[in-house]
Amino acid sequence: MHKLLILLFGLLVGSQSVRAGQVWLEAESFGSKGGWVTDQQFMDFMGSPYLLAHGMGCPVADATAEVIFPEVGTYHVYVRTYNWTSPWHKGEGPGKFKLKVGRRLLPVILGSKGDGWMWQYAGKVSVRNRKKTLQVALKDLTGFDGRCDAIYFTTEASMPPVGGRELADFRRKLQCLPPARVLDFDFVVAGGGIAGMCAAVSAARRGCKVALINDRPVLGGNNSAEVRVHLGGFIEEQPYPALGRMIREFGHSKGGNAQPASYYEDEKKLQFILAEKNITLFANYHVNAAQTHSGQILSLTAQHIENGTEITLRAPLFADCTGDGTLGVLAGADYRMGREGREEFGESLAPEKADKMTMGASVQWYSTDAGHRTKFPEFRYGIDFNEANCEKVKMGEWTWETGMNFDQITDFERIRDYGLLVVYSNWSFLKNKLKDRDAYRNRSLEWVAYVAGKRESRRLLGDYILKQDDIQKNVFHEDASFTTTWSIDLHFPDPKNLQHFPDAPFKAATKHIYIYPYAVPYRCLYSRNVDNLFMAGRNISVTHVALGTVRVMRTTGMMGEVVGLAASLCKKYDTTPRGIYQDYLGELKTLMKEGAAKPGYLPDNQHFNTGKKLDSPQTINR
Repeated sequence: MHKLLILLFGLLVGSQSVRAGQVWLEAESFGSKGGWVTDQQFMDFMGSPYLLAHGMGCPVADATAEVIFPEVGTYHVYVRTYNWTSPWHKGEGPGKFKLKVGRRLLPVILGSKGDGWMWQYAGKVSVRNRKKTLQVALKDLTGFDGRCDAIYFTTEASMPPVGGRELADFRRKLQCLPPARVLDFDFVVAGGGIAGMCAAVSAARRGCKVALINDRPVLGGNNSAEVRVHLGGFIEEQPYPALGRMIREFGHSKGGNAQPASYYEDEKKLQFILAEKNITLFANYHVNAAQTHSGQILSLTAQHIENGTEITLRAPLFADCTGDGTLGVLAGADYRMGREGREEFGESLAPEKADKMTMGASVQWYSTDAGHRTKFPEFRYGIDFNEANCEKVKMGEWTWETGMNFDQITDFERIRDYGLLVVYSNWSFLKNKLKDRDAYRNRSLEWVAYVAGKRESRRLLGDYILKQDDIQKNVFHEDASFTTTWSIDLHFPDPKNLQHFPDAPFKAATKHIYIYPYAVPYRCLYSRNVDNLFMAGRNISVTHVALGTVRVMRTTGMMGEVVGLAASLCKKYDTTPRGIYQDYLGELKTLMKEGAAKPGYLPDNQHFNTGKKLDSPQTINR
């Protein structure tokens, strides 16, 4: 029951705050979201989650909130919004919406002007009764991803700060949120993707009291129905064939990217976590601060993505399974981002000189046959398609990849938005301009991801950095742990797409360099300078080249399983992750032989998307 109470707590606390002549309303806290969705992906840099009108070209239902005005008078209304196509189109954008207050629909069209997050003046509202409660509604006009962060009502006709620390302080002052709740655990896992889920469960099954934090309402990360990437890689491999068996408990049984939501079995993932009495799940909480002392994390603070309330979680051990290395960076962990130069680790697959390039993020999508003629609006906002350069397809999966030459942290909203831009622009051309458009006349966009599937960003540095030679020369390490089986799969801009769009490609290609199964050192799974920090997922201690093989999700799940087992030993012996390597490696090996899966029969349901095993490594094109 306590798990459900914590999951529901965020629904019972509002984010509306008032003082004389001022009302601050966080859009993500609206009581009814209608067809709008909460988007928290960029809150570290734009200051907050926001609501997104993600209707794929069809206006979405109103989001509504009840607002109490503290005094009579005329209130000036400011809305924080963003004209999201402005990086590519200098003019009016498609993300249009209006604001309705009480019975009055304010005349100003919002979200289609400017070139950055800004306060747009929406008009005036007259309140004649003190303590008056009025309904505020966001009325989407296009379905093309209009966005609203916050609404500010004031009798003083003064615009709030534009951004940065000044806005953050202003926001916090007007929200009047309660102090953070403080809770204690043995082990805190940040990130509810496959790696975080496995880390939490394997530790819990060995007796640790675990907190699992996830900044979305659903678990699974890229494998969730929000992103829809299927699990990849082999499990149950030597030298520890028990590792990965637990993935059979929650892993989906149908393969395929960009498939219907049911393929990804999110409810099974949730039940996998809720079934563990030693795990407390904090869904919809984003880690935004870490408190440290003498090279250790004392606690982390996380903010609810809808109501803004905070929790502080204390523990002797933490794991960063966020993908972006969010917790590690907040705690001062050493990290890298981009590609190492060829000479640093002697990697033939590395570029001659180091650079900032990463693999990109995918906005996947698919269409369905409606059985009758359908329409799609004209959509041209800075990228033009024609008969020669359009993509004559009815779905897009992993190859629709953007942002390789942008920062996957600070530029991520732009990266995701460009993914949306090309999907809508190409589909508009296919529906409205293509000579052979009859092939698409009955088709409608059924699903377009707004949560982008990220492959690479920060990599936290451990006592060992895995490199190309380790894998291809089968270098033995005494602390060998989980086994990677996927090819060295490093994406690059698709040559044909790059030729058509030299300044902004949006398709990727790869060459699979197949490997022998390789057991990765345990020393890659803990921070070299934050003493009580584990990591599991795509942010472990590897080079860019080595990341190409360890980043698929069955493999990251095994990382998490090893981390959870090691955490249980840390608790048993009151030691650090490094202490396990130095003093208790033999006992960790014993636990890895046993694994963390439930005993008894488990369905053998994980044979899709394993990659191809060969007698000898070789390179092929996908």
